[in-house]
Amino acid sequence: MRYAVVVLVLAMLVYLVIDFNGRTAELNHLKAENEVVNAQLKSREATRNTLKAQIAYATSDAAVIKWAYENHLDRSGDHPVIPVQPGLTTPVPTQRPVVTAIVVSNISRWLSLFIDPNTTSASVP
Repeated sequence: MRYAVVVLVLAMLVYLVIDFNGRTAELNHLKAENEVVNAQLKSREATRNTLKAQIAYATSDAAVIKWAYENHLDRSGDHPVIPVQPGLTTPVPTQRPVVTAIVVSNISRWLSLFIDPNTTSASVP
């Protein structure tokens, strides 16, 4: 009978150790899942805060003014200027300058390579 009690106690201890091991594994799994959920929560809170800021800006006067400015609308008190194309006017042509070629002899060209033409007093024809 004594051995039966010892075997029964050992069986209970083995059962308790196995149960404790299972609960520890489940605790580790739940902690890892908790970290993932917390990371998702922080991400979604940041998204929510960003969206709240965008909604606050979209409902503000500054957003309306910017939208009106981008769509070329004016506010009360503004004096818009609309450029008007002149009526049936004929443009006056401008005169083109006449280009005349200066005839320079070959000797003058060769001399201008070696001597500055502005410093010579006599030109060669």
